[in-house]
Amino acid sequence: MNPVKIQKKLERRYPGKKIIKNNGTNPTEILCEVDPSGNHPQYSLAVSVLDRSFPHVHWKATERYKVIKGKLKIFKDGQGYLLKAGEELTINPGEVHWAEGHETWIECYSEPGWVLEDHILKEGK
Repeated sequence: MNPVKIQKKLERRYPGKKIIKNNGTNPTEILCEVDPSGNHPQYSLAVSVLDRSFPHVHWKATERYKVIKGKLKIFKDGQGYLLKAGEELTINPGEVHWAEGHETWIECYSEPGWVLEDHILKEGK
């Protein structure tokens, strides 16, 4: 992953939006809060560019991952799903999940809106 190139692309597409790297020095996921839950707690929308996310679970939020560019392998509750551009998958509360791609662009819609307190990291792959 080329974090400098990706961050510049996100900044051009979504000027003024908050960009978050999952690891400052060697990120495997870079996320842009397009429409954050701080604006309205009922939902949020983010765009993420990822090689790999960390296994985690949400107890309140339902998320919908939609692939914008590339291919994405999503693992949820031990089952793998391969998505191509235009395809999506819903992740329900309580489902441990993570994703793998190669600079894959995804849209992540969450109801209620994503909050850090509902993002619980899990031991895993």
